[in-house]
Amino acid sequence: MAFQGKKLINNPNDVVTEFIEGLVETYPGLQYLDGFPEVKVVIRADVLGATYDKVAVISGGGSGHEPAHAGFVGEGMLTASICGDVFASPPVDSILAGIRAVTGPMGCLLIVTNYTGDRLNFGLAAEQARSEGYKIETVIVGDDCALPPPRGIAGRRGLAGTILVNKVAGAAAAAGLSLADVASEAKCASEMVGTMGVALSVCTLPGQVTSDRLGPGKMELGLGIHGEAGAAVADLQPVDVVVSHALKQILSPETNYVPITRGNRVVLMINGLGATPVMELMIAAGKTVPKLQLEFGLAVERVYTGSFMTSLDMAGFSITIMKADQTLLQRLDAPTKAPNWPVGSAGNRPPAKIPVPLPPSRSMKSEESLSRPLQLSERGRILEVAIEAAANAVIDMRDSLNDWDSKVGDGDCGSTMYRGATAILDDMKKYYPLNDAAETVNEIGSSVRRAMGGTSGVLYTIFCKAAYARLKANLNATVTAKQWAEALEAAIDAVSKYGGASAGYRTLLDALIPALAVLKERLSAGADPTTAFVVSSEAALEGAESTKDMQAQAGRSSYVSVGILSTVPDPGAMAAAVWYRAAALAVKDKYQAS
Repeated sequence: MAFQGKKLINNPNDVVTEFIEGLVETYPGLQYLDGFPEVKVVIRADVLGATYDKVAVISGGGSGHEPAHAGFVGEGMLTASICGDVFASPPVDSILAGIRAVTGPMGCLLIVTNYTGDRLNFGLAAEQARSEGYKIETVIVGDDCALPPPRGIAGRRGLAGTILVNKVAGAAAAAGLSLADVASEAKCASEMVGTMGVALSVCTLPGQVTSDRLGPGKMELGLGIHGEAGAAVADLQPVDVVVSHALKQILSPETNYVPITRGNRVVLMINGLGATPVMELMIAAGKTVPKLQLEFGLAVERVYTGSFMTSLDMAGFSITIMKADQTLLQRLDAPTKAPNWPVGSAGNRPPAKIPVPLPPSRSMKSEESLSRPLQLSERGRILEVAIEAAANAVIDMRDSLNDWDSKVGDGDCGSTMYRGATAILDDMKKYYPLNDAAETVNEIGSSVRRAMGGTSGVLYTIFCKAAYARLKANLNATVTAKQWAEALEAAIDAVSKYGGASAGYRTLLDALIPALAVLKERLSAGADPTTAFVVSSEAALEGAESTKDMQAQAGRSSYVSVGILSTVPDPGAMAAAVWYRAAALAVKDKYQAS
């Protein structure tokens, strides 16, 4: 069902004019010709045509593809951009106005995307400018690889590869080359580039109804940038599959779109179509590079990822591959003040990944002290079963914790605790010196810091480090129940200090503070230590349950209404109570068994 598209605009007829006004206010290096509404031309503020001593480079086309092309006006790239109405070729008078404004004795190169309207209007403007005495050259860019050749007189469409051609030409012009040489480099670049796009949605023109052509669960392959239908509609696929299809299409030896063969050097552009998050573009880039290297045998010299030539609010991306030599790379690396050209990496590419450094606590200790002891002492075995029980209890609670957190937080408490618990179980087999309780607690903190994200990860790392510091202060290697209680108290104090919470704030402390109080009371009364821990764990559960009656004063729950909070306990408090009780029960069972 079609519906009116939502846009933050005023009059739909004024969107291009108002875009240009905002652009030049944002970037002082740009100006526009005062000829609205007919003439919509963005130029470099430092260029005066009559005295400009370098080749002017002009491109343009219909608007709606921002930042193309106006965002690429600047020293080292375009001298001017001619802006048509949305998805409409700019009129001849606008193109002529741009030529006259920035072209000096060295002449002007027009870079034109291969659409009939653009070719006709820029062509007529070029002929008129020549009749006025200007030196004009034209390069047509048709980098579309979606449709098999031949395409009749229309030919391949101009897509995001045009931006790379603009950069090559702009750098050549800035270097002082002649018009013929600038045009030659631009033409060569245009013949070395291919692009393939995929869309997940159809764009909405300002003031118009959104098309429902592309249904749910579908994607469109080989589309243009004006909302026109693509070469094929297919079921939505993982980005790995999409990337593989696009690369095969661009680099197919049968179609021979671009003269790229194994061993060639290339540059890659991942271009967002307007509504694609940076995360998804980066995922596409990360999957494309190794495929080019391993499957096609290409040396990827540069990667540009972002939105360069969009289609209003279309979701999707395009992949552009350009064959490169040293001269072309120098043009791409040359400095530019164009506001939307990215700062790409230059020179040799270092390895994309390196090993994660070990935490200082591990890297500074001997391998022997880091490894799990071959022979566990009795206390080591007790500590082992306590850790395993606590971790497994948290793992079993993942879904319940996530469910509670979805109501009062961001829904990931269980997943976060699960990552920490599984890391603890994995690392215990390799790193934990279980015969040394203090160092084991320290290593638990290292595991948590590595695996757990968010506030919970930081708080539990602080918890473990504070407990470790207190345990380490004991001269006797044997840790007594009283010293465990002191370590728990130090950990609670540290979490309260750095996290800002205390009793009644609806956090994990509302489970641990009651547990500590009961533990200290029982131990002072001379109770059996294992029984004291079990009884204190009951207090932890009661404290966690009592959070239903608390108004949250910390974390995301502080934004949630009391009515919702009263329906579930605090997930962090329940997680703390669960692992504490599981450890206490496991220790008691171990003692009874022995």
